[in-house]
Amino acid sequence: MSSSPIIPLNQSIPLEQIRFNEQGLVPAIAQDYLDGTVLMLAWMNRESLQKTLDTGEAWYWSRSRQELWHKGATSGHLQKVKSLRYDCDSDAILVTIEQVGDIACHTGERSCFHQVDGSKQNPPADTLSGLFEVICDRKNNPNPDSYTCKLLAGGDNKILKKIGEEAAEVVMACKDDSSDEIAGEVADLFYHTLVALAHHNVDIREVYRKLEERKR
Repeated sequence: MSSSPIIPLNQSIPLEQIRFNEQGLVPAIAQDYLDGTVLMLAWMNRESLQKTLDTGEAWYWSRSRQELWHKGATSGHLQKVKSLRYDCDSDAILVTIEQVGDIACHTGERSCFHQVDGSKQNPPADTLSGLFEVICDRKNNPNPDSYTCKLLAGGDNKILKKIGEEAAEVVMACKDDSSDEIAGEVADLFYHTLVALAHHNVDIREVYRKLEERKR
């Protein structure tokens, strides 16, 4: 299955390929470039899309105000665009962004999609980010029956010992060339490493930023 076309910001986009609706608009989904969290849904017209490409920051069309909307121009919560994709029907755009201030919603929440059954919940992200959030919750709300809480209570001595053990088990699983065992042991290593991050108050997004640098 082929991926959607990526639109380089430093090149002109053939706007005729984008299928704007009868109002001249196309839905644009803003997604965090590091952990994949869906942050908001807005609309673009030709002019706002072109300004997004020209400036490298997200511009939308406000249907309520009937005017161009430079996201974050007033609040300071700008969206620095990393890439744009359009879907297979060319009638929707995915805007991959770095959200300045980590707030996309006008309510002050990180994402507009924070409501579940009338209550506020963080939006889903990638698996590692979701697991890290659970670990941080265990740290902030200790439960004596939780294995994670027992690890955190043991501090570096317990956490780092487990990381060493899990790393050795990854090596042995690779030696045995068992895909299922390798996946399981790497999952254990990831988990215990996330516990170490939480223990030392290092946000997983800092790790993602380091990994993003490795791609260059």
